[in-house]
This record gives sequence, C-alpha cells and structure tokens, in this order.
Amino acid sequence: MTKTKLLFFAAALTLMSMGAQAQNLQSASNASRMHANLLAKQQRIKDQIRLEEAQKYASDLYEEEEPEPDIYTEGWESDRVNPYKNAVVPATKVIDVRGFHMPIKGNYITSPYGYRPAFRRSHKGVDMRSAVGDTVYAAFTGKVRLTKFERGGYGFYVILRHDNGLETVYGHLTRFLVQPNQYVRAGQPIALSGNTGRSTGPHLHFETRFMGYAINPAAIIDFANRTTHTDSYTFNKSNYTEGRNYSPAGRYSASRNASSTSKGTTSRHSKKYDARQQKRTASRSTYKVRSGDNLSKIAARNGVSVSQLKKMNGIKGNTVQAGKVLRVK
Repeated sequence: MTKTKLLFFAAALTLMSMGAQAQNLQSASNASRMHANLLAKQQRIKDQIRLEEAQKYASDLYEEEEPEPDIYTEGWESDRVNPYKNAVVPATKVIDVRGFHMPIKGNYITSPYGYRPAFRRSHKGVDMRSAVGDTVYAAFTGKVRLTKFERGGYGFYVILRHDNGLETVYGHLTRFLVQPNQYVRAGQPIALSGNTGRSTGPHLHFETRFMGYAINPAAIIDFANRTTHTDSYTFNKSNYTEGRNYSPAGRYSASRNASSTSKGTTSRHSKKYDARQQKRTASRSTYKVRSGDNLSKIAARNGVSVSQLKKMNGIKGNTVQAGKVLRVK
C-alpha cells in the first residue's frame, strides 16, 4: 500500500470515528429529550390520578351519614344545652333576620335538614361542604353561649345566641376562635371547621334554633344566593320544619295572591293558575338533570337523601349525566 493510500485510509477512519461520536452524542440528546417527555407525561398522569382520587374522595365523603343525636334533647348535657326545656314557647314569632352572614364561604349543601328513615332520626340542621381549617363565621350578631365537645355527635361545637332571638349551632369544628359570653358581630370568625365527633368527613353542621326548636335553615336562608329569603322570618310551631318555596313560579303565585287579597277579591285566572302550579308541584316525581348538577345538589333540591336517590334510580356510581331523567319520589 502506497503512502498516499495509507494517509487517505487514516483520514477516512478519523472521519468515521468523528461521525460515530456525533451520532452517539445525537442519540444521547434524543434519549434525554425522550426521557424528559416521558417524565412529563408521567407527572401529568400522576396529577390526573390525584385529581380523580380527590373527586372520588369528595364524592364518597358526602354520602348520607347517620344524623347526630340532638344535643338539645339527647346529649349527655342536654339540660345545660337547652335552657328552654320548661319555657313557654309562643305559637308564632316574627324574627328579624337582617344582617345575615353565611357561616362558611361556600354555599354547597351536602346533606339537607329532615328526617332520615334509614336511621329513624332527624337531621336537625344542614351540612355544608368545607375543608379542615376553613373559617367559620357568625351568622348573626349576638353572644357566644357555649363552646363544648360532644364525642358521639357534634364534636367541638359553638352555640351563639343572637339579638334577634335565634340561636345558631356550628358543629364538627377543629378549633374555637371565641369563648363563652363573648359578643360577636355577624361575619366575625368564630371557629375553624373540621371533622370531629360523629363525622365521616370534614364539613360544617349548621343549625338555626328558636327557643330549642330546630328550624329548617332553608326556611330562613337562600343558600344558593347566600342571603336570607326575606328580612323577617315568622316562626310557627306547625311548619318550622318546612323550607320555603321561592321558585319563580312560587313567587309569581304569591305576588298574585297578595295583590288579589289587597283588593278583596281573587281573580278566576289566579285561582286556575295557582291550582295548576300546586298540581304540578305535588305530582312532580321526576327531575331532569341539568348541566352542573350532581347527586348531592339534586337530592337537596328535591328533599331526599343521596342514598335514596341512588336507590330509586339504580345508580351505583357517584356521577350522573346531564339530560337524564331521575325519579325523585
């Protein structure tokens, strides 16, 4: 082999070696990029799994649970909790509910007021969704009457006695921010929400009482709009457990009745309209799911529990599709 050929062969080997190195470097770069993309995808998958787990947890968390024993009548210190046991309670009482403040930032009711056939016990308030440590606020201005702990039911709870004659109860708390006999204003922080007592998940149990009678909070408060229905609420021993119908149809009917009564007559059209509305309300046994609905909202809106709603419709999961027609009675 000539010297020229040897030099050419050596140069070729050098070039081949450089090409191989460049290829190896390029391959390493591609591998790093692929590895980074894979890690990013795994992170997104982990985030999605965490989101799905959180959604399932929230869905399972707010299934219907056994109502707490009534601390005003069943608690081991009920005589102290209920000082109205021997009081003469008026048949009716007009209560000023102006100056109301939502007890917690959200307005989502996870369990409404009412009787629970499965447990043969009444739920004396409403449960509102909250996380451990969320701020709980005084619903009206008044004084702290009790801050107590009740292991078998309400856990840590606060009772406020208000200037308007009502009392409000806040249960399953994790920390008190007030003490007995302290005067508080509506909207003032009084506690942090939690999961103490008889509770399967963090939430706020909220009650409205008049002289020991547990009024349906929905009779006073429009939770969807975070305000009271009207400036005053009339307590009545015969219907204090009922909510109030403030649907557009109900408002229209009520306004027509008020107008007709003020004139001393009731029009034939108004009577027919009201009869139709009452018939529709009484006979409504189904509900069409709207966008944004979930089982808890639908149950609360129709006065049934989530478990009852699922049983009537054969629902096994915790989701429901918009447009589906559900039985509610």
